[in-house]
Amino acid sequence: MNMNARTWLQCVDCSETYYRNAKLYNCPKCGGLLDVQHDLDYLRTCVSTDLFDQRLGGFKNWERSGVWRYRELIAPELAEDEMVTRGEGNTMLYDSPPWLAQFTGHKKLQLKHEGENPTGSFKDRGMTTGVSQAKHLGAHAVICASTGNTSASMASYAALTGLQGVVAIPAGKIALGKVAQAIAYGATCLEICGDFDQAQKLVLDAANKLPVYMLNSVNPFRLEGQKTIMLEMLQQRRWKVPDWVVVPGGNLGNSSSFGKAFMELHHLGIIKRMPRIAIVQAEGASPFFRSWQGNFKEHITMKAETLATAIRIGDPTNYAKAKRTIEVTGGLVVCVTDQDIMDAKACIDAAGIGCEPASAASVAGVRQLVE
Repeated sequence: MNMNARTWLQCVDCSETYYRNAKLYNCPKCGGLLDVQHDLDYLRTCVSTDLFDQRLGGFKNWERSGVWRYRELIAPELAEDEMVTRGEGNTMLYDSPPWLAQFTGHKKLQLKHEGENPTGSFKDRGMTTGVSQAKHLGAHAVICASTGNTSASMASYAALTGLQGVVAIPAGKIALGKVAQAIAYGATCLEICGDFDQAQKLVLDAANKLPVYMLNSVNPFRLEGQKTIMLEMLQQRRWKVPDWVVVPGGNLGNSSSFGKAFMELHHLGIIKRMPRIAIVQAEGASPFFRSWQGNFKEHITMKAETLATAIRIGDPTNYAKAKRTIEVTGGLVVCVTDQDIMDAKACIDAAGIGCEPASAASVAGVRQLVE
């Protein structure tokens, strides 16, 4: 690795470092997950809340993005003309209406609605950075495994920059509306005989052997974009840190990126303390919850089944990073039933906000935590 670089890849397990432009998804030395690391000591000299606040009124496309507004903390070495953006982010932070507060038993609940992104999910935050990195590397095609949201998001951003999108979908385990979006955006969709975990393994194998760039959450550049959910939430709260952040857990990309965001912000002095993070899993897809129950002594996997398709994952890719998040934030993991999820969804829908079942898991989790 170039020791003068201000951004590099680093293994979560063995700490081996690699050049930021290496087309890697796992550590070649030990097989561990990779982080995008930044020179935080340097960033302390040029990053501030004032800088990010000033950009709220910017007129450049990247300044209007709720991801690239924080570019120094995401991909500081990427040129402006390499940023593939649809103005993602800028999603509302809603105060909980009275009946939702009554449902959860918590009066000061706020909801960050990532369904307001261009293709309808938080995946757009990760795809703007992931596809931008693909463009930077000179890729001609991008690939992912998906049960819905990821396919629509990747296909949109790929089309925006002229890349061919390829999606592997598990047979009969998909959100049809999202796959329809992917097809409309020109992606090639391949139905796989197996579940999401099997589809993702196939895609990773293809990405390691073929000239395609993988954009599932094992890709560390994608998670850099997802960090901005927390950056934007803090900015909307005038940089005041909440006591808790509660997030659904499927492949554990968001919880992993949230923990990394808070660790970096704390190092930079932007926040003085970190919130505790609670990860909520569906009962039928709760391998991380079961591992947490056993103090992470065993890495548990399972055959997942839940109506919350976006978190129907039995072998989460980002297990090690999510474990780090729980440890550094003093967090915990909870498990809710499908009925709990649908009850929470009904309440959120009645508030005029609306969400998919996977997102409602977080509100169901809050209710359980309060109880």
